[in-house]
Amino acid sequence: MGSGVRAVALSLFAIAATGAAASRPEPGRSAATLAVETASGWVTWWRSDASPSRWDGSASLSHHVPWQPGIPGVEWGELRIQGAREAWRTRLVIARVDPRRIDLSLVPAFADRQDWNISGVEGDVAVALDAGQFRGSLPFGWVVTRGRELLSPEYAPLAGAVVVTHDGTLRIVPPDSIAHERSQQTALEAFQSYPMLLQNGSVPLPLHQAGRGVDFDHRDARLALGTLPDGRVLIALTRFDALGASLGRVPFGLTTPEMAAVMGALGARDALLLDGGISAQLVIGDPMGTRREWPGIRSVPLGLVGRLRPQQ
Repeated sequence: MGSGVRAVALSLFAIAATGAAASRPEPGRSAATLAVETASGWVTWWRSDASPSRWDGSASLSHHVPWQPGIPGVEWGELRIQGAREAWRTRLVIARVDPRRIDLSLVPAFADRQDWNISGVEGDVAVALDAGQFRGSLPFGWVVTRGRELLSPEYAPLAGAVVVTHDGTLRIVPPDSIAHERSQQTALEAFQSYPMLLQNGSVPLPLHQAGRGVDFDHRDARLALGTLPDGRVLIALTRFDALGASLGRVPFGLTTPEMAAVMGALGARDALLLDGGISAQLVIGDPMGTRREWPGIRSVPLGLVGRLRPQQ
């Protein structure tokens, strides 16, 4: 994120924290905890000193989500969660997308030397979000759209890929399998991102043990994409929740290991972090033709859009 945005955000956080410190509920004495607001109060559900190295798919956090219908094939909901420092007021927005009903495709704005954001998506869109990680005007690594490769894969630790095949299946491919996946030429849509948060339910070692190249302390707005055991796609976005919706875009939120825990507790088997911070953005349509938007601060070179598949 830009230093100016961060400085303004820290000032806003200081104001909010000063005004609310006496009244905010505490999830526990340890700074390394996450709590969720339930009907009976705040419940701590994760601790860094007892963080599982593997999630069993029980989706314990999903049980607290008040799920709402979107366009057929999409459901979504919100939770209030609480962590340390800037994460003490965090809204978690979750969507579950069925790729058998929703056609997922990329919008490679960078190919035309343009950029993309959710404000320009059409009214028939069921879900849209920024895709991948970005370096200036280009996405990082592999990009395939409509079966045509626009950018070749790159290697980085924990840099996996999202692949949509011709039959509509979405898979998250680990870094060491991308070359083979590319050689098969079965990707209709594909993009790279990093880091992997979950691989077959397991938390990668660099996210579970400090000192292996992942910053355990950095907090930011987060966006992640995962796959559920039933084939649905899981999307999770965080928003700072102390100053109202108009200031929810300030880049405060969870650490990378905490976001891995969120995806594991929501039932994901594989998960990948997307570009967050001031890039993180999401829109969800509903059957009435209205939509909910969580915009980012900047436009990006690559978007992912889902539309209802035509009935066969």
